Amino acid sequence: MAEPVDVYWSFRSPYSYLVTADLLQLQEDFDVDIALRVVLPLAIRNKEAVFDAANRKPALYILMDWERRAEMLGRPHVWPNPDPIVQDYETMQVADEQPHIWRLSKLGVEAQRQGKGVEFAAAVSSLVFGGTEDWDTGTHLKDAAATCGLDLAQMETAISEGDHLDEIERNHDGLEAAGHWGVPTMVVRNEPFFGQDRVDTLRWHLQRLGRTKS
Repeated sequence: MAEPVDVYWSFRSPYSYLVTADLLQLQEDFDVDIALRVVLPLAIRNKEAVFDAANRKPALYILMDWERRAEMLGRPHVWPNPDPIVQDYETMQVADEQPHIWRLSKLGVEAQRQGKGVEFAAAVSSLVFGGTEDWDTGTHLKDAAATCGLDLAQMETAISEGDHLDEIERNHDGLEAAGHWGVPTMVVRNEPFFGQDRVDTLRWHLQRLGRTKS
């Protein structure tokens, strides 16, 4: 039986975007069953904990660091247009209406239900953070879904009728139960590995567990 690996992941996190290539490679190299556990960004989950206008250092550091990390990994890196979160960058206020992140998050849940969670996350996040302007319009998302063997129209129907928000809430609880709050967090046998830069540690751990494919 494949080793279960839960991946807590957000469509607004640049580090979640960067980890997707690693997750696809893990599936190639190890006997693992990677489950995408989509969570909402911290800016939605806990508005009290996000960056404020009086202290821009954390936000500025992330903007610098993720670009540096992407360059090191050889990955395209452009801050999304539009941002998956509707937020005023001057005041750091997060809008009440959030059309993009709710849609993307529910689609991610549906993709996982259809057995293509990581593949869909990789394809869509490459649009969002890879430099595609107006990624939310035209056929961009439809084409990204199709590369994974998914039908966007069918997925849209499913998320309009299903309990996808309930599953997202359960994912929030799962992330808390794993002992973390950030994304991406990979969990193996209740042991969390936080951050794209912990993938090598996760690979070492899976090797230690004897999950390398022969």
